[in-house]
Amino acid sequence: MELNANMAAVVTGGASGLGAATARRLAGHGVKVALFDLNETQGQALAKEIGGIFCLVDVTSEEQVDAGFAKARAAHGQERILVNCAGTGNAVKTAGRDKATGEIRHFPLANFDRIIQINLVGSFRCIAKSAAGMLTLEPLLDGERGAIVNTASVAAEDGQMGQAAYTASKAGIVGMTLPIARDLMGEGIRVNTILPGIFNTPLLQGAPENVKAALAASVPFPKRLGDPAEFAQVAELMITNGYLNGESVRLDGAIRMAPR
Repeated sequence: MELNANMAAVVTGGASGLGAATARRLAGHGVKVALFDLNETQGQALAKEIGGIFCLVDVTSEEQVDAGFAKARAAHGQERILVNCAGTGNAVKTAGRDKATGEIRHFPLANFDRIIQINLVGSFRCIAKSAAGMLTLEPLLDGERGAIVNTASVAAEDGQMGQAAYTASKAGIVGMTLPIARDLMGEGIRVNTILPGIFNTPLLQGAPENVKAALAASVPFPKRLGDPAEFAQVAELMITNGYLNGESVRLDGAIRMAPR
């Protein structure tokens, strides 16, 4: 699929980090980009910068997702591209003892469910609704109607202590990539997933320099944090390479996460 000004894209989590880098890269090819995010200030600013549109969307809300797609399509037309970057995490051990009191506690199930709802169910909600919209499009010359790129994490394969919920959500994204690609194969819609390692996103930018240096040193090569622009480059490849389908690709400098 060749990127051009006749195409529309939706990027969830598009106001910052990996999503913002991807939105900028797509817009650089003339693609009309709609940003789904909860950060209205950053989202509006980026939308203005790239000539796109911002939609205030919580991906756990059916109503907000529907409204976001309706707003994006009214402005830009039906999207041929969906990039799912919306997500969050937490760190809670499955069960353990409070160091101060010795009290035994377990992972609060509501917190576990919240991560699954945002990362996994939220991604699938946007995939299903975007794919349904893509089915209304006439296929391009190669028979393609659209391309979907999801964001998992290296934690999907080697999650650390306290990451049971996060790992489950990201492993779910990896696990559903091939079945969804097979569901949509007859309609000319491709589906791929990126598993990023340690990236220099807003989550890490506020960390002390010694912490960031230690994280960078843990990467086999290159010994640095990933640049969101590198994520965007792989997302573009997954969108434009018509033979890349049903794949989950690590982007991590060869890191394998230690238990903690």
